[in-house]
Amino acid sequence: QVQLVESGGGLVQAGGSLKLSCAASGRAFSNDAMGWFRQAPGKEREFVAAIDWSGGIIDYPDSVKGRFTISRDNTKNTMYLQMNSLKPEDTAVYYCAAGPRMSIRPWSYAYWGQGNQVTVSS
Repeated sequence: QVQLVESGGGLVQAGGSLKLSCAASGRAFSNDAMGWFRQAPGKEREFVAAIDWSGGIIDYPDSVKGRFTISRDNTKNTMYLQMNSLKPEDTAVYYCAAGPRMSIRPWSYAYWGQGNQVTVSS
């Protein structure tokens, strides 16, 4: 059974940091692109970061560029999202995803984690 499991979310004050992890199991994802998305209540799922299979190509939207860093360790079948200088508007459920192509569009990804809450207080 293929699974992606996020961890590392929680409550943090504005300006603080959190690091999310996405552990994959069931098969190797070393040839897949992976990404992070988030969804706040009443809003659509939003692209946060994406990384290609090698880690050599990375993409972020302007809203998180310079504050968030995506990375992956294919030996551990795990992806990470380091989030610094967090703002209240970063509050959302964060999802990791994996798929054959790197994309900012959620429907490009075949596998999804269950989601992990990140809450940033002001």
